[in-house]
Amino acid sequence: MTEREEKFLVDAKGDRVGVLLRMEDYRELVEDAEELEAIRAFDSAKASGGQAILLEKALQDIDRTRP
Repeated sequence: MTEREEKFLVDAKGDRVGVLLRMEDYRELVEDAEELEAIRAFDSAKASGGQAILLEKALQDIDRTRP
């Protein structure tokens, strides 16, 4: 894991209520979250036991069902 520079926002009690990150760190976190979402979607689809189809066929099916 990459070392991140974090600055915390605190409330009047001193409790952390927010964080400031460098844009580079923020973008990296967003990319990581998107990749994790794709992995979870793949794992879910694989676990469903459905039959795999080629991407080209899936796109054709989607085009046929669009109004």
